[in-house]
This record gives sequence, structure tokens and C-alpha cells, in this order.
Amino acid sequence: MTGIRVLGGDVERGAQVLTPDALEFVAGLHRSFAATRDDLLARRSVRRPLGFLAETAHVRAGDWRVAEAPAPLRDRRVEITGPTERKMTVNALNSGAKVWLADLEDANTPHWRNVVAGQVNLYDAARGTVDHRSPEGKHYVLRDGERPAIVVRPRGWHLPERHVEVDGAPAVGALVDFGLHFFHNAELGRPYYYLPKLESHLEARLWNDVFTAAQERLGIPHGTVRATVLIETIPAAFEMEEILYELRDHASGLNAGRWDYLFSIIKHFRDRGADYVLPDRNSVTMTAPFMRAYTDLLVRTCHKRGAHAMGGMAAFIPNRRDPEVTRQALAKVREDKGREAADGFDGSWVAHPDLVPVCREVFDARLGDRPNQLDVLREDVAVTADRLLDVRSAGGRATRAGVVGAVDVGVRYLLSWLGGNGAAAIHNLMEDAATAEISRSQLWQWVHNDVVLDDGTPVTGELVREVLAEVASGLDGEHLAAAVELFERVALSDDFVDFLTLPAYERID
Repeated sequence: MTGIRVLGGDVERGAQVLTPDALEFVAGLHRSFAATRDDLLARRSVRRPLGFLAETAHVRAGDWRVAEAPAPLRDRRVEITGPTERKMTVNALNSGAKVWLADLEDANTPHWRNVVAGQVNLYDAARGTVDHRSPEGKHYVLRDGERPAIVVRPRGWHLPERHVEVDGAPAVGALVDFGLHFFHNAELGRPYYYLPKLESHLEARLWNDVFTAAQERLGIPHGTVRATVLIETIPAAFEMEEILYELRDHASGLNAGRWDYLFSIIKHFRDRGADYVLPDRNSVTMTAPFMRAYTDLLVRTCHKRGAHAMGGMAAFIPNRRDPEVTRQALAKVREDKGREAADGFDGSWVAHPDLVPVCREVFDARLGDRPNQLDVLREDVAVTADRLLDVRSAGGRATRAGVVGAVDVGVRYLLSWLGGNGAAAIHNLMEDAATAEISRSQLWQWVHNDVVLDDGTPVTGELVREVLAEVASGLDGEHLAAAVELFERVALSDDFVDFLTLPAYERID
């Protein structure tokens, strides 16, 4: 394997997925596409005015549709998300959902063991041979019957994989995740993917080129790969049609990645003044006008082009010790999913198996015997750039409780992430990197824009550090000091860190 080095340690059954041929395949993708990836990441730092692109108006005006969805992806009324940990793999496949989003990105800490074991678990899941025995001796096995289609989410373009080196440089994390999965499982006929963190149609074009090359190199028919793109950045919201167009032979839909979308808005407008300051995270609901504009445009765009529109995450974790908390939360989940179904979405996400029946019930009532509602064209929707950018329409204020909550969730999540668990149960919610990103970026924005809380208290670095000390005093864990130091850095440093997972990655393994 000339020019390829695996720097990570041994992982159980790692040799089964890190074969010489598989690593050569990954290295070939890296050599072909890493330079373009690097150029596109550099373009992100050039902050252009947001709006619909004049140079791609012909795409938006054109008469085209994406390829028809393959049979396993025509009915996506409920999708369950979660990391590729062994127990989660079995539970997701037994959940009754139509799709399992197997998450190698925001819900996964990229410890080398997680990266490799995730591929092992996906290998077994694709072949129906996955099981799990807990330390207590409980045996988790796949039940008979229909199982969800597996849709793998690789890491975003920005993340490296430092445990695999190609010609002296860290491999592109996205190409490691995609390449290993595709190499070992594409021949089974269902190489389906969720693409995160795209900021332009040019980044979608790169993925399309990767898919085309991968299929050619393994002799897989063109168009076998299918990709759903998460529209979770504000620049991508203005290029939905262009993104589908670039991937039209491989596209199967778009998803409203609501939490990352809020993070992207905060990040993009972090230093633009009071007109772009968001209130407490929990007060920004999907009914805010600028969020409604985003989701309405997504449904309109998808159905105009024959693609599926997928709704956002229901992150609640049922609390069996407190039935009243669970009852109230399930009512909110049902209301949220009902709004999505009425708006024309073809399905939605949940984070816990107990929420699958709730989401399914709501979409069953809307869809009946239909697999989707691609026929709901939403021709009533006409979204302008101003509506997408009207952040002030969120209303609300920043509060002391919002500061405490942001610090608490951020530190707890990083404590979990540094310990190897990227899907953290915090206060009856399944949190991933997106909510930690909102927490720290919101504090950065409040501090750097001289925000005053509703009680008259200015949000300063000193206030955040005071709350940070209070929160830390009530926590413990091996990685607490590192989590506190890292959170303070990404929330308060003068230079805004684009993704907290980049400095966090330097602290693991």
C-alpha cells in the first residue's frame, strides 16, 4: 500500500474492514478529490452577501427532476437517527422505522475505535448478522420482519481523519467514512447516504463526482448511490435547487436540519450587530417566520423536483420514571410532526425508538396508503431572501436561564464527547454536536454584540466564566477539566472557531 499508513491502534475485527484493497480505494478517492475539497473549504472563508445566485438562475428556471427514488426510499415516513454503536445498531434496525440514519458524524465521537467499529457494525447490519451482548449478559438480536433502509451519514467535508495518512497528509474524514462503507457494501445494492454541512452547490458537485468515480472503480451501475442532503447551513438554503441539480442522478431528497441551521445562522451573522442576534435557543421554534420560510421553501423545492422532503429531529427521550414529563413531551412531538406532515413533508426524524410509533401515527394519518406526498407541490410558497434572513422575527429575549442552559448543555456534551460518546442524553433530550455548537456560538454572539439580558445584566466574558464555574462545580468526570477549558475557548476566544469538533478532535486518542 504505497503512500498509505494506518496510524490508529488495533480494533476488534478492524482487519476485516481495513483491508489493503479497501484502503487503496480510500486513498484513490483522497488523491482524486482532496485538493478540490481543500479549495472549497477555503472558499467558505470568503463571506459573500447571502441571496439567490444570479449565475444559476437558469437551473432554478429549468425543467428537470431528480432520478426516481429506489423502492427502499419511497416511503420514509419515520426515520430514526443515532450513532453506529453496536447496541444502537440492533435497536435501530428493530425500531419499526422506515429508515435508520446511521450517523458517523454529529452523533459520533471520531475516536479511532468508533470509526472502525462503526464500519464493522455497518458491515454486519447490511448482511443482517448484527447482534450485541451487554456486559450484564443481555443479548440483543435482530427480529424477523421488515427492517429500515440504512442511510449512512459520513463526516462533513471539514473534518480530517488523522489516523489514516495518504502521501503524508491526514485523509479526508468524509472520504474515509464513505469509501470504507461503499467498498464493502455497495455490491449489496443499497449504498445510501446523508450528506451534512454543505454550504454550496459546488460542494454537492464534489460529492457527485465522488459517487461517479466510486461506482466506476467498482463496476457499480451509475445512479446506484442515493444521497439525501441536509440543508443545515444558511448559504445552502439559497442553493437548494442547485444542490439537487448537481446530484440529480444520485439525489433522493433534502432534510431540514434545524439545529445545525440555527448554528449556521448564528455563526454567519455573529458579528453583524443586534439585528441578527437570536434569543434563547429554546424560544426559537419552528413556527418563527424565518424558520417557516426555510422549511416551506425546502418542501416546495423538493416536490417541484421529485425529491423527498424530510422533517427535523424530535430529540426527546421518554422518561419512564416521570410519566407526566413524558406525556407533555409526547404531545409536543405529536404537534411538531403534525405541522410537518401538514406542510407537505414526506417523513421526519426521531432520536429514540419509543418515538417511532408517535411519528408513524401522525404521518399515517396524513399519508394513508400513499408512500409519500410528492404530489403536494406547495405552489403557494414564494420565499424571498428577506424572509429567510429575517432573524428578528424570532422574537424573544436573552435570559439568565438561557446563559446557564447554554453553558450547562455545552459542557455536559463536551464531557460526553471527549469520553467517546457523541450522542449524549441531557435533560431528557438526545443532544449531538449541533446543540453544543448553538450553545457556545450563541454565547460568543451575545458577548461580542453587547447583549443585555431581560433582567438588565450585560452578557460579558466574566458572566459566562462565572456561570461556567458554577456549572462545573456540579459535574465530575475524567474529562471535565478539558471540557471546561475547551468550552471556554470556543465560546469566548476573540477568534471564532468554525467548528468546535476541530479543536475537540485534537484532545482525543
